[in-house]
Amino acid sequence: MSIYESIILIGIMAALAAVPSASVALVVVRSATSGIANGLAVAGGIVLGDLLFIAFTLLGLSMVAEALGSLFMVVKIIGGIYLIWLGYSLFSKTGATETKASKININQSLASSFAAGLVLTLGDIKAIIFYASLLPAFVDLSAIQPSDVLVLIFITVFSVGGIKSFYAVCSNKVSEYAKRTNMEAAARKTAGGLMVGAGGYLIVKA
Repeated sequence: MSIYESIILIGIMAALAAVPSASVALVVVRSATSGIANGLAVAGGIVLGDLLFIAFTLLGLSMVAEALGSLFMVVKIIGGIYLIWLGYSLFSKTGATETKASKININQSLASSFAAGLVLTLGDIKAIIFYASLLPAFVDLSAIQPSDVLVLIFITVFSVGGIKSFYAVCSNKVSEYAKRTNMEAAARKTAGGLMVGAGGYLIVKA
C-alpha cells in the first residue's frame, strides 16, 4: 500500500466511523452511564470486530485471487460498483440515522462493555461485504505482504478506534452537538464522496 492509498483509506474509515449509528450510540450510552472506561471498552470491542472482518476478508479474497488469477478483475469491478452505490446512498440520504443502541443485556463491567461492542460489530454482516469491496482497491490480494496487514491493522485502530474513543471521551457533549448541527449530514456526505471515489478507483485499477 502506498502512503496515498493509506491516507485515503484512513479518511474513508474515519468518516464512516463518525456517522451516528448503533455502535456510536452504544459507545456514548456506556460512557455516559458507566464511565469513560466502559465507553473505551466498547470502542475496543468494535475495533476487534472490524479487525476480524478484515482478517476473514483478506483470507477469503486472497484464495479467490489465487484461484481466478486475471478473472479476479471481475470481482474488483463488482466491488467498485458496490462501493459507488453505497457511497451514493450515504451521500444522498436525508434525515437522521437511527442510533438505537444494542439491546444486549449487559452489566457495568469493562469486559461486558468490550463484549457488547464486539457482538454488535460481528452482528453487522454488511461490514464484511464492505471490507470485501474496499480492500481490493488498496491491497494487491494476490501478493499481499505482512507489511500490508500491519498497515491495515494500524489504520483500523487509528481511524475506527480513534473516532469511537473520541465519542467515548466526549460522550454526551458530542451526542448533543451532533443533534444541534449538521454534523451527521456532513459525515455522511464526506464518507459517501470518499467511497464513490474509492469505487471508481477500484474499477479503473482493475
